This record gives sequence, C-alpha cells and structure tokens, in this order.
Amino acid sequence: PPVPSTDQRPPAMTNLLIICLALALAPALVFLVNLGAYRPPPPTGDPARDSPPLSVLIPARDEERAIGDALRSVLANAGVEFEVLVLDDHSEDTTAAIVGSIADRDDRVRLISGAALPSGWCGKQRACWSLAEESRHSLLVFLDADVRLAADALGRMSAFMAATGADLASGIPRQETRGLVEKLLIPLIHFIMLGFMPIPSMRRTRMPSLSAGCGQLFIVRRDSYLRAGGHAAIRSSRHDGIKLPRLFRAAGFKTDLFDATDVAECRMYRSPREVWNGLAKNADEALAAPRLIVPATVVLLGGQVLPFVLLVPAVAGWPRPWSAVQWGLLACSLCAAWLPRFVAAAFYRLSIAGAILHPIGVSLFVSIQWCALLRRLLGRPSSWKGRPEPIARDREAA
Repeated sequence: PPVPSTDQRPPAMTNLLIICLALALAPALVFLVNLGAYRPPPPTGDPARDSPPLSVLIPARDEERAIGDALRSVLANAGVEFEVLVLDDHSEDTTAAIVGSIADRDDRVRLISGAALPSGWCGKQRACWSLAEESRHSLLVFLDADVRLAADALGRMSAFMAATGADLASGIPRQETRGLVEKLLIPLIHFIMLGFMPIPSMRRTRMPSLSAGCGQLFIVRRDSYLRAGGHAAIRSSRHDGIKLPRLFRAAGFKTDLFDATDVAECRMYRSPREVWNGLAKNADEALAAPRLIVPATVVLLGGQVLPFVLLVPAVAGWPRPWSAVQWGLLACSLCAAWLPRFVAAAFYRLSIAGAILHPIGVSLFVSIQWCALLRRLLGRPSSWKGRPEPIARDREAA
C-alpha cells in the first residue's frame, strides 16, 4: 500500500500569505502606536503673555492662485505678535502685485524681491534662507504659499514649542483633494510618515535616521536654525521635509511632530500632471534613493497591493480551493493594509475614495518612485516651476 507523505511543509501560497500579512501588519501597528503620539498642538492660554513674537516666512514663485488666501489666513491670527515676510522669487504672474497690495494695507507684511539664484541652490531653499536672514523674531514659521492657517495656529504652534522644548517642529496640514489622482496619492503622505516613522522612538533619541517633517509647515527656533546651518546647509535639496529635520538632529537639536489638521490646510496640486511631477521632483532624496527603492518597493507592493491581487486566485480557487487558514491570512492582510487608510481618513479628514482605492494609489506611488530614479539614471533630472534641478548634492553631516 502507498506510504502516507510525511512532508508537512505549508504550501507555497500559505507562505506567500504569511509574508503579505507581515508586510501589511508592520506599518499598521506603527500607525496605531503613532495615533497616540501624533497629537494636535495644545490650545493657548493667554497668547499675548505666553507666545514670543514670530516671523512667518513664505517663499513664493508664481503663486497668484494661493498667496492672497495664505496671507489673509496668517493675518487673521490674533493675540500674537508676528511679522510676515514674503519673498517673490522672480514670479512671472501677479504674485508680487497681490502681496504688495496687502502690504500697503497692513504693515506686518513685507515683500522681498529675490536675488538671482546662485549656482547649486534650489530656489525654495535659497528663498527660505534669505527670508530667515531678514527675519526679526526668535521663532520662525516656514510656510508654503498654498497653506492656509487657522486663526489660532501661530499661538498653538508656539505653545507646542514651549511645551516640548523642540528646536524644530512640523506637521502635515489637512490635505484638500478634489481630483481622483489627488485623492489616490496625496493622503499617502500621512500613511508613509505615520506608518514607517515610530514617533515615540524619534522623541527618545536625536538619531538623524529618525527624521520626519512636512515641508509645507515648519516652526523652528531661530538660534538653533542658524547654528545648524539652516536651508543653506541643504541648498541643493528639494526635500526639506526630510533634510531640514535631519540637519537639526545631526547638530544635536530636538525635533518633533504635531498633528496640523486643525491648524492648517493646503491643496498641494491641482491636476494629475502637477501631482505626478510634484511627487517625483524630490523622490530620489527619499524612497527613490538607490539604496531604498528596492526594499521600499517590496514592502509597499508586498503588504499594500499583493493581498488585493491575491483576491483573484482566492475567489477562483486557483491553483486549488483555498483552505480556511489561507482565507484567514488573506482577510487579515487586507484588513491590515486598509486599516491605516480608513483610520487616517477619519482622524485627518482625508478622502474615503482614496482609502477604498488604496492599492491603486500605492501602485501609482511606487511607479513615480521608479520613474524618478530612471530619469536620474538617464541623466534627465526633473524641473520644477521652470527651473532645472541643481546638479550638486549636499553632503550632510548625517
């Protein structure tokens, strides 16, 4: 009679499902831990007594669609002493005229004309450094021109700095998304940061590798900023969201994160082309870096996309009807992949449609990373707002 097989190894599909679950579960658990640590800045007591003066610094290049709303939102902040400096970086639209008309009516606003861009500088970093040099106060708020602040934002961010003792803090504003591509890709900012950056560990150490921030909104102590080298030290970078916190931490300063959903909002891009080019312009300084792109691709596609792909053979019963264990592993993988997106949609007022279509968004995001790397390998760096990418790369202390 035939001898029963003693091979107890699980089938290949089961092994694959276990890997999917592990890749999906890790960022889901980090995300859940971060929910308790990524908190809004505290309400202010007496802003006039508690808040030091602030300098709000806005670099602007061809921002006529947004700069007026951004300025009006800053000026609506009451009970806090501040100045607003806007650097017009050779705009070819009416940006300077809009800022000038507001400055004529409110002496807290100053319009600065940008000088010629030196070789090796990214335009935004040069503008931010120039603004910092012109600033007068001890707290600096770097604000993108498409960000709108809440009426209590400056006081609350100042209170956060006082409560935490941070030298630099940043948060992701509420992201306004309208088009489908925006809904698919922009909310991934929250997923990537909160799913892969353990905030409690970041707060316990000054390790530069545990650096995170959002380039749309920073608040820094001016003396620490200057001692660290500021934007001049990352002059050729297009990714100050990562590079500026890393610079501070390499210099021994404390950085932190706060939930900016209730203190600021932003619509980053307004068309699929803008979304693609905007996310690609600095991708090679983050996940599209040669040393990161392969592991990032494995983690993102394996944990966030492959479980949804495997639904097809599961339903079809291929290569053979799935066992209860396999169905359970697949269900857990799907839940782990979806969980951070639906929680983020609820907590940070993000797109539900983007959460439902999460695997499509991740697939597009990974495609952007590979396209950005391929362009660099082919010697075709991206351009942004009519300017080519600086050739030189900074060698950071980190």
